[in-house]
Amino acid sequence: MASILAYDLGASSGRALLGRLNGRTIETEELHRFPNDPVQVGGRLHWDILRLLHEMKQALLKAKHRGIALQSMAIDSWAVDFGLLGKNGELLGNSYHYRDSQTDGMMEALFADMPQSFIFERTGIQFLPFNTIYQLAAMKRANNPLLREAEQFLMIPDLLRYFLTGEKMNEFSNATTTQLYNPLKDGWDSELLGKIGIRPELFGRVVQPGTAAGQLLPSVAAELGIDSIPVTAVAEHDTGSAVAAVPAVERSFAYLSCGTWSLMGTEVERPVMNELALGLNFTNEGGVEGTYRLLKNIMGLWILQETKREWERNGASYSFPELIALAERAPAFAAWIDPDDQRFLHPGDMPSRILQYCRETGQKPPEQPGAVVRCILESLALKYRYVLELTERLSGRRFNGLHMVGGGIQNSLLCQWAANAIGKPVWAGPAEGSAIGNLAVQWIAQGEFADIWEARSVIRESFPVTVYEPADREAWEDAYGRFRSMAGLD
Repeated sequence: MASILAYDLGASSGRALLGRLNGRTIETEELHRFPNDPVQVGGRLHWDILRLLHEMKQALLKAKHRGIALQSMAIDSWAVDFGLLGKNGELLGNSYHYRDSQTDGMMEALFADMPQSFIFERTGIQFLPFNTIYQLAAMKRANNPLLREAEQFLMIPDLLRYFLTGEKMNEFSNATTTQLYNPLKDGWDSELLGKIGIRPELFGRVVQPGTAAGQLLPSVAAELGIDSIPVTAVAEHDTGSAVAAVPAVERSFAYLSCGTWSLMGTEVERPVMNELALGLNFTNEGGVEGTYRLLKNIMGLWILQETKREWERNGASYSFPELIALAERAPAFAAWIDPDDQRFLHPGDMPSRILQYCRETGQKPPEQPGAVVRCILESLALKYRYVLELTERLSGRRFNGLHMVGGGIQNSLLCQWAANAIGKPVWAGPAEGSAIGNLAVQWIAQGEFADIWEARSVIRESFPVTVYEPADREAWEDAYGRFRSMAGLD
């Protein structure tokens, strides 16, 4: 069986997944997994982009040593972040991390120059303080010399693909997340770029998922001692790939891509860019086969991950299964947070921020680790219900349940509590949703699948889905009302 390779780069780790088609069954194998740790230097937070490239090469070496000839490969990653190339095609500086503080206050500063409605009616993208538009505006206002020298803007997967192939192009699903792409004009919005003082010529051709994106450079192939490999541009925003892998039966479905971030929404044929979408701060991000992902970001398991890191820095080490077991034994519905409060965005002492939030909202702060973790997970589950209700309201649809994909579904307690909170079934799987969606688009490009719906059918047949039925309805219904009141969501 021919093998293809999906690089799936998340905000905390990366993986290289092999995919093979065995009749109507997808077989996958993890070839390489590696951490993706940001680097703090000079008061700034960066991605270690060259380390990621190194790890991607290690995956190719592992395939070589096992005698695996790859038919194609592709990359997906997190959104909004980017690199700038200079005149000689070299990377200018280290890519900034979206949690870097340079964008603090920048969104509000731009609103003084142009109303939110002006930006939304041109992009259809939700307002998040780390969006690419605010990163570039912050660099411009700081007179960052990188902008003066830049000749090409490439998002993270575009950049890594360029390192491997020498081809410069921007992929659609990721381009839409910048809040600089106009879906009504099918291109970069030069007027919006002009208003923030960024040269439109930095931005290149936008290609759709499934586009052939070059071959492995001869220099890279020679370095690794391998043959050249075709490279495909898939849905390079990892959520776009994750949604492509949702094993839905019905054409109208709700999804939750669950990991460091939680992203909840539905798939639509055209962007929803009305006043209600603006008021609810929903986004319209590009998907596979010309679709859009009408969704909303929720802070996600980042809060738990950063809480665990803070405890480790203070000498208390817990595994995630240990923390989940402690949470399950902690008292129910004792305290909550709004996961999307801005204090939880940046790295740092997350347990102290949770205590501060609870005190400010008149709640007794959780003290023991189990209570803190239960606070986080219950809050996420309750926020999922809130956003699901908004998705139904905005889309005009009613969903029979919720598809959860991504690494977060390995947290069975969160899946069960999500079902309890929404009062509907949760269908959890596959866990490696982004990587599997990446593989699926490669196979569509090769003609192995007719379209994304045939791919979803094969994914449904190939990977187990765990069903979580709602329980304890009365208690969770009462908790939801109190959560909304506490968080000011009524």
